[in-house]
Amino acid sequence: MSKKFASQADLEDKVVSFDRLSEHAYAYTAQGDPNTGIIVGDNAVMVIDTQATPIMAQDVIRRIREVTDKPIKYVTLSHYHAVRVLGASAYGAEHIIASQDTYDLIVERGAQDMKSEIERFPRLFRAVESVPGLTWPTLVFHKQMTLFMGKLEVRIMQIGRGHTKGDTVVWLPQERVLFSGDLVEYDATPYTGDAYLQDWPAALDAIAALEPQALVPGRGAALKTPAEVAKGLEGTRAFVSDLYNSVAAAARQNKPLREIYSSVYAQLKPKYGHWAIFDHCLPFDVSRAFDEATQYPDPRIWTAERDKEMWQSLEGGK
Repeated sequence: MSKKFASQADLEDKVVSFDRLSEHAYAYTAQGDPNTGIIVGDNAVMVIDTQATPIMAQDVIRRIREVTDKPIKYVTLSHYHAVRVLGASAYGAEHIIASQDTYDLIVERGAQDMKSEIERFPRLFRAVESVPGLTWPTLVFHKQMTLFMGKLEVRIMQIGRGHTKGDTVVWLPQERVLFSGDLVEYDATPYTGDAYLQDWPAALDAIAALEPQALVPGRGAALKTPAEVAKGLEGTRAFVSDLYNSVAAAARQNKPLREIYSSVYAQLKPKYGHWAIFDHCLPFDVSRAFDEATQYPDPRIWTAERDKEMWQSLEGGK
């Protein structure tokens, strides 16, 4: 291969930020690496997305302990991807919360996803030997559930398909802070390999309708003002729409996938090429957009073998 497979050559650690967004909400971010959200309620703590391994989760726990000694009672999964869920065991949480669709995806393809993600991006799975296995939810909800962490209302909502069919956001209505998972990215390229690209803009509309004052995206810096939130939503929407429309138009002309990839790469690179993980994501993104525009309304399962075959087909000649 002319380029190292996926992001196996990405070995540079990122600088972590831990920002307080409101009285109860914090963001753990790392320059385009996967983010973690934290809610410190009156009597307990909730972690939204766990980091990729229990060892990596220890840094999140260290930051939490700098601001509270309350027990970490809840872990909420924004979706099923390994990089988001495999650190869950570190927290010792009483409840691991996920949507029914996320649970179903773990059953259907969690093992394949775990293997493929670890091979794609090994830096994000530091001390992978500390992972005890798949993370299984203990509380599963349909569409929406509400928790009260003391007097603090926490709404956990499945507002529409986008990044995956199980996408879950966590909303603090009293403080107007939203944790979006990978439905929203900021200066980071959306990974759309398991996406519903035509549905994604409607999920962004649903987020915008809540009028968040602050938002923790799946990747990128915390969005601390309504203007920054709007920018994150607009950037994500533009990328998803540009990607799908470009691929679908080429597919209607019966162009082969490799030719489509080269064309779409050239179209999107000037506008989005400076975003984190652009080169990593785009082969997977174009592959999924092509599938959705042609014969696969639901995402196919990515295996480690399919990853490498796709990468060689699209990147091998570049």
